[in-house]
Amino acid sequence: MTSRQQLSFPRQYARTQRFTLGAPRSFTVSPDGSRVVFLRSTSGTDRTGRLWVLDLDRPARDARERLAADPDTLLGGAVEKLSANERARRERSREGSAGIVGYAVDQAVELAAFALSGRLYAAELRAGTARELRVPGPVIDPRPSPDGRHIAYVARGALRVTGAEGEGDRALAEPEDEQTAYGLAEFIAAEEMDRSRGFWWAPESDRLLVARVDERDVQRWWISDPAHPDREPEQVAYPAAGTPNAEVRLFLLTLDGERTEVGWDRSRYPYLARVHWSSAGAPLLLVQSRDQRTQLYLAVDPESGATRTVHVDEDPVWLDLFPGVPAWAPDGRLVRIADEGGARVLAVGDRALTGAQLQLRAVLDIGESDVLVSAAAGEEAADPEIGEIHVYRVNELGLERLSEGAGVHSAVRSGGVTVLASSRTDVSGASVQVLRDGKQIAVVASYAEQPVLTARVRLCEGGAHRIPCAVLLPSDYQESDGPLPVLLDPYGGPHGQRVYAAHNPYLTSQWFADQGFAVIVADGRGAPGRSPGWEKAIKDNFPLTLDDQIEALQALTGEFPLDLGRVAIRGWSYGGYLAAMAVLRRPDVFHAAVAGAPVADLRMYDTHYTERYLGDPAARPEVYAANSLVTEDGLTAPENPARPLMIIHGLADDNVVVAHSLRLSSALLAAGRPHEVLPLTGVTHMTPQEQIAENLLLLQVDFLRRSLGLRG
Repeated sequence: MTSRQQLSFPRQYARTQRFTLGAPRSFTVSPDGSRVVFLRSTSGTDRTGRLWVLDLDRPARDARERLAADPDTLLGGAVEKLSANERARRERSREGSAGIVGYAVDQAVELAAFALSGRLYAAELRAGTARELRVPGPVIDPRPSPDGRHIAYVARGALRVTGAEGEGDRALAEPEDEQTAYGLAEFIAAEEMDRSRGFWWAPESDRLLVARVDERDVQRWWISDPAHPDREPEQVAYPAAGTPNAEVRLFLLTLDGERTEVGWDRSRYPYLARVHWSSAGAPLLLVQSRDQRTQLYLAVDPESGATRTVHVDEDPVWLDLFPGVPAWAPDGRLVRIADEGGARVLAVGDRALTGAQLQLRAVLDIGESDVLVSAAAGEEAADPEIGEIHVYRVNELGLERLSEGAGVHSAVRSGGVTVLASSRTDVSGASVQVLRDGKQIAVVASYAEQPVLTARVRLCEGGAHRIPCAVLLPSDYQESDGPLPVLLDPYGGPHGQRVYAAHNPYLTSQWFADQGFAVIVADGRGAPGRSPGWEKAIKDNFPLTLDDQIEALQALTGEFPLDLGRVAIRGWSYGGYLAAMAVLRRPDVFHAAVAGAPVADLRMYDTHYTERYLGDPAARPEVYAANSLVTEDGLTAPENPARPLMIIHGLADDNVVVAHSLRLSSALLAAGRPHEVLPLTGVTHMTPQEQIAENLLLLQVDFLRRSLGLRG
């Protein structure tokens, strides 16, 4: 690789937002199968998302794609302005793009609604026209009613509804004070439960289920910008482990403002994890106990608000949440994903339709005669299929794989049409096919840039635990070059798979490899994708994830040219926590580390995540002490030599606040352990700024070279 390419990749990686710009996403298929709606920007460096329609009812020779809504036209070239609530929503979803970043449609997929610069817009998808509806703002999360006659949205904590032409705008529920809001997901629902919504339309379009969030008991933290001492710190409600959560209640609201509260035992089941409302049955809730070991599936009476228990799940360790479930099948049976018999299975009614051969990841669509799911091969599969995720049709007769070839596949389906997105290790980005009756009828083009380098990844398993691994060597490596310094590049924790049978997830790892490293990416126990037991092995024991990184490293030594005398590790978030732990607790193995936004003091991380794995800190302080980095474990032991450690943290991070790194730095200083701290002004947990993202890569390489004694 030339010097020009080595220097250009970090800039390209940052400018293209990890090569996601220009790639189509957020697909919706109309129930009549005549069109596909999606988002895409116009190039690999254009941050502005636009709304597109792919018409499927035209002759194949005709141009099919058309632009349904262009932010540049709608805003007249004005700069987009985001409210604080909208910025927070995008941070929770890790959304770094601009323009149209999300939309919602009516049942017929003829009307789309979206917010742009805090204003409400509606697009007629058949006609291809878009218009602004003059309503109070700033508008958040607009959603059309199923019949397309109304649009509900949130503005300043109130749940409002307007006619599809902008007529009759009114508030259905207004906040009682500054501590309450209607129609929004609270912090932990959006950050940890994958629930970004706070209201749901009835299939008859005559009422809504609306969440009311009261944050008065949630502790307040202050996020400041030390580079601008003239600015007031921003107050955020952050429920750290062991502290009060927001109070979440649920109401049925009619369009004329009548209100009925939905009742369940909120003291025992405070977490509103999922809401589903379709024509197949009554409104369906999934509520969890605070320790996440019990959850109830509740059917709601839409007239009285009373609930009845449909099903109960219990687990001695914890219960996970999954996309697409719970939901009703068309025949009224409950569809869910459950941990049964050591496997993660699809259950419809009282019957499990899959077994140990698959590890269910999500329900994608529920049809009249089958369920479309995404899944990985289970532990008992004959072929481990490392890093692969496939799309399957499942029913009482068995299962059928729809995706072909090793890779990572996902799908959206409706009206007999399936949009299948596929990523593979040998091709950059994802290909998107539109299928009808299993045959390709169209392709959705991607405008994403091609990387200036190619990831040359080898997928394998390492150690007695058969840990999934990806290994990358320099592009020009020759056996005569001898052993290489090693860089472990993990996330390494729960809900953070890194080993995928795809190309783009390894681009940064390949770039580091081309700087002269053998790079290892390993998904040890705790990472998703293998089995419930694999994921739950880390209960009370996060250091187990470090043990698995070491096991993978040592197991691969005989197969790859690894110099175990020069081993470094880098990571962000949980990966940052893992990197710091590596040099502090196992300096016999690791010789340098870059820890980005590390969760150093687990008592300061949020309730739903931390208590799932470690329990209540008041009841189990010894567990938190054993798992946190700021305790004496490994910091003051004289037999542990100090290793170079760079700590990087964004000062505007409201997920892993910078206090984690500051406390870690203070503990290291008190223990007499040298380290470097790199504060990033105005940067959140995402580091979206182009120059910062670019230079972070260059600074890390420089630090690792210095720390391991490598030449530039």
